[in-house]
Parts: sequence; C-alpha cells; structure tokens
Amino acid sequence: LANAHTRNGAVDPIELQKTGRIKSDEPGRMMVLSPSDGPHPYDSRVKCRAMTEEEILHVIDTYASAAEYAKGRGFGMVMVHAGHGWLLHQFHCPKSNRRTDRWGGSPENRCRFTVAVIDEIHRRCGRDFPVEVRISGSEAFEGGYGIEEGVEIAKQLDGHADIIHVSCGNLFSPGTDFHTHPGIFQEEAMNVKYAAEIKKHVKHSYVATIGALTSLDVLEDIVASGKADIVEMARGLICDPDLPIKAKSGREKEARKCLRCFKCVGQDYQDGRLFCAINPASGKEREAARVPQPLSLRKVLVAGGGIAGMQAAITARGIGHEVILCEKGSALGGVLLCEKDVPFKQRIGDYIERQKYMLEKLGVEVRLNTEVTPALCAELKPDAIVAALGASTAKPPIPGIEGDNVKTAVEVFSDASLAKGKSLILGAGTTGLELAIYLASLGKEVRILEMRSASEAAGTAGTYASQLQKYDIKVEYGVRADAILDNAVKASARDDERLIPCDTVINALGMKPRWDEADALRFCAAEFYQIGDCRKARNLMATTS
Repeated sequence: LANAHTRNGAVDPIELQKTGRIKSDEPGRMMVLSPSDGPHPYDSRVKCRAMTEEEILHVIDTYASAAEYAKGRGFGMVMVHAGHGWLLHQFHCPKSNRRTDRWGGSPENRCRFTVAVIDEIHRRCGRDFPVEVRISGSEAFEGGYGIEEGVEIAKQLDGHADIIHVSCGNLFSPGTDFHTHPGIFQEEAMNVKYAAEIKKHVKHSYVATIGALTSLDVLEDIVASGKADIVEMARGLICDPDLPIKAKSGREKEARKCLRCFKCVGQDYQDGRLFCAINPASGKEREAARVPQPLSLRKVLVAGGGIAGMQAAITARGIGHEVILCEKGSALGGVLLCEKDVPFKQRIGDYIERQKYMLEKLGVEVRLNTEVTPALCAELKPDAIVAALGASTAKPPIPGIEGDNVKTAVEVFSDASLAKGKSLILGAGTTGLELAIYLASLGKEVRILEMRSASEAAGTAGTYASQLQKYDIKVEYGVRADAILDNAVKASARDDERLIPCDTVINALGMKPRWDEADALRFCAAEFYQIGDCRKARNLMATTS
C-alpha cells in the first residue's frame, strides 16, 4: 500500500490511535483503561480504571514501535490521533482527566502523555520522519472544553509535533458528530476558525485544518490568508483523488466536489473499500484502471440526461466511442433538478454543472427536447443503446392517493408553495426526511409517517437527527396510511386506528423504474443496457456506479 502511494512522489502517512475508555465492545470486558477511575461514557456495565505509570510508559513505547514499523514498511510519516475522544484526547480533557500526578492537572501535565509519544517517535524514527498530531480545537458541546483550552493544548505540543492538525468535537458526546464530520446542513470550512485561532499562538509547528473542505477557492483562501498552513481532506479526495492535480493544472471545472452525503463512510466500508456517490471508480480503482480499449469504436445512443445518463455518456466517450445523448426535457440533470433551490442541496447543482462541462469538453453530442423512440433509433442506427430513462413516483394502492390534495415529493421540491397548511409526508426515507427539513426551514408545519419501525429506518434517520430536533419535526414509525381524505389521513398502527388532520399529503414512498419505456427500445440496437433508476430505483451512488 505504501509503495503504491509513494512511488510517484507522495508522502504517505498512517494514523496511530488508542481507544482508551471508549472501548467496550469486547465480550466480557467490563474494565477499560482511562486517565481516571469512573463510569464509562456510554455503557453503564463497564467501569473505567485509571492507568498506572507503568501502563502509560508502555503505551508510549507501543506508539513509537508502531511508528518504527510503519517507517520500515515505507510510510513517510505518522499522524498521532489525539482528538475526537480517543485516549490521548481523554488525557487532554479536564473533564475526563482528574489525575493529581504528573499526567494530570495543569495543561502541561495533561498534554505530557501526547508530548512523550511524539518525542519518543522522533527519537526512534529520526527528526526527518514527520509526526502530525490531531487535536480537537474545541469539544463543541456543553460541558466540554472550548477554543481557549484548545489553544493551551496546542501551545504544549508546539515544537514537538511537526504538524498540529486542528479538528473539532468529541465523537463520544451526543451532538458533536456534525462538527467532526460536517454534513449537508453545515457551512463549508466551519472548523477553520479553530485552526486560525490556534495558529496565532503556535510558533514552531505547522497548523493544518480539516472539515468538509471542497471549494478550491476556499482552500486557496485558507492558506493565502494565513488561517492555516495546510488544508486536509478525506471525503473530498475519495470523491476526486485528482483534485489537487486539477487545481494545479487549471482544470477546476473538471473537479468533482464532495456532496457530504456520507455514502463513503456510512455504508460500513463494504469489503474494506470506500465508495463515493458521484465517483464511479471509487472502490473499484483496479477494475477502472484495467478497462481495455475497445477493439472497434461504436455509435452509442444514451436515452435520458439524468445522473446515470450523463455519467454513461462521459464514460463511453472517454473510452473513445461516438456518443449521442438525448434528453426529452429542456435541461440535463433529471429528477434531481427539482432540488436546485434547496439551500442544503446546492452541491447537487454544482455536480450537474460539472457533468455538463465534461460532456461538452469530451465532445458528446447532446440533444435536448428529444425523446428517444424506435423511430429515432431507426434514423440514427446506433450500435448500442443505453436506457437511462429514470423513474416515476410510485403510487401504492392507497384510497385517495390520486386526490387533489396529494402531491409528489418531486413536485413539492420543485415548488414548495404546493405544501399548503399542515403537510403530512408519507415515507421517512432520505427524500421524505430532507423534504420535511426543507419545508420546516421555510416555516411550514410538517410531520412524517413511516410504515417501517424506527430500528429498520435508523440508518436513514441518523444523519438527519439534529435537524429533525432543531425544527421539532415529528416522525411516527410503524404507522401505515390506510386512506387519504380531503383534510386528513386515516392511519393505523397495529390495532390502533386514527385520523391525522392535514391539508396537504406528500407522497415520498419511493420511485418506480420506467421499464415499459425501456422495453420499447430493447431491440432497437444490437446492444442494449438498462442503467440507473430505470433499472432499479435506489440512490445516487447506485445510479452513478
């Protein structure tokens, strides 16, 4: 791995961390090491025991041994994680470190452990082997420390660490995850202020910043204005590993910008790989690198100018095929165009503009207001047809679903004024939750019904929990809509039936692939491919890949 990263000149770092008191998932383990004795932060069955002097010294030695091992395998530096609630952070924090010996009390004592780790790595690996240390500039929750304490921590590490990497938050305190991993609802560069303040007090170490950094202009400004010496990104480089190269070579319009959708880190690292919703090569880099050049170039007709259709056209043209992309509407972007005016979805618009630019740059022939029909296929005579016709809103057999007071999520995203009075959204998937948050942000009264249980839907709702709480949006799980009336929805949960008053009902119950339209084109060329929502309506990542 290190060789693959470094043979073209990159310096490859590896992260070193120890969990400390947050570790409790080992069967039968009822005692974990910690700076001080006390209860476990989130598991009442587990007790925390203060580390002895010998244990602290042993951990210092193991950090250095790990760094030596990494250096011997070709890694160019290490990043010691001393933030976000891990063991070294626990020693930094006055709340978790109540020791009265040389490892606790003053900022100097609380940071002594981290300083000793850094110094020992340098002693054994050499001063030319850089050590970066990540800290939380602020814990960003009530009862946690603020930037003043973050500055004191950084001052203790100054001159010991080569880079002081300033992040924010404590993953093991409720409500701070959007600081450590800013999502779609947070502004760009929200954590830079912590690095900028710390940089005023650090004299001998470089200062790095991180946290949802995607815009090249913002990255440039951070360094040029002196807010930080180094900008770092993780999700942004999963999205586009060539982002720095594109920036340096004046190809900014080709860069993909992270959507902050959490598909990369929210799907449990399938098979040990990271996938990005808008990078079709992510998680499949080896396969993508081995795509052979075609023996003969084809004429490819792509039917549909949504997300899947645009990416298919870019991929096919990139290989060398002649590509014609037809979209029956007046604009490219497909169903996601309905979200163009939603503030927290503007990155989708940026992505669509990027794809349009790539179509033009690669020379794809784009025909708008053009529906692909068998007659058009007979005229164009393509060698291959790619059906990317998308999906339409599914309409389950609920009495009243065709009523005038029922709107689709697509319609309401396009025109929020259609949500009149009290709105009731059917479906607590991604679409329903995001629509509810959007409407609530406009001051509209909204609630959600979801037929699944809370545990079945938890993977979806977790990302939006803070916003649902902020706007006091009620989500009722395990409740089925049985009928839609003029001013209410008849709902049931087990044996309980009731009427829920509402003025507008919004259907967010999923999408139905346009199989019939695809079937009409299936035998109009020697090769036929059905992709994206047209094949199976899922999500943006499935559509892209």
